[in-house]
Amino acid sequence: MSDERKPITMPDVDLTALDEIEVDIEALDEGALSQELEELRNERDEYRDRFMRALADAENSRKRSERDRREAEQYGGSKLARDMLPVYDNLFRALETATDEQREVSGALLQGVELTMRELVNVLKKHGIEPITPDVGEKFDPNLHQAMFEAPLPDTKAGDIIQVSQAGFMLHDRLLRPAQVGVSSTRVPKVT
Repeated sequence: MSDERKPITMPDVDLTALDEIEVDIEALDEGALSQELEELRNERDEYRDRFMRALADAENSRKRSERDRREAEQYGGSKLARDMLPVYDNLFRALETATDEQREVSGALLQGVELTMRELVNVLKKHGIEPITPDVGEKFDPNLHQAMFEAPLPDTKAGDIIQVSQAGFMLHDRLLRPAQVGVSSTRVPKVT
């Protein structure tokens, strides 16, 4: 190889922009260039990491707000629903306590109460509110029922529902109010 260098020809390029760069290339040695390049790579990686974290935060925020919106849509009326439950209870009690004699005398009035009760139940169901009405003999479920009392009752097993005092309600998959029940106890009195 010869020490003779061939001249480099450059295509027509506007070099005026290069005048703005104030870097003394001759003053930079290979170590300084490597260090500068490494610093730029680290800075790039840091910005990339920040960008990815910001994207992840934005996606998490979007998901969280979507979940909050769905929950507000489904469960936003729970306070109003709880406030309506005594209306259901009172209509139910009115129909339960009506005697045959009262049904004969005030049949139209009681029929109106029944229609009102049916309409209330339909509106509640329309909004995802379902009554919990356990039957006597069902097993007590602490997730759905509230034991109001416990009593020994012959011919029952411990934990069986022996009386339903008040219906409970579910709002979609959440308990709005537990059903109030009486439960058979394990203690059965001995007959002597």
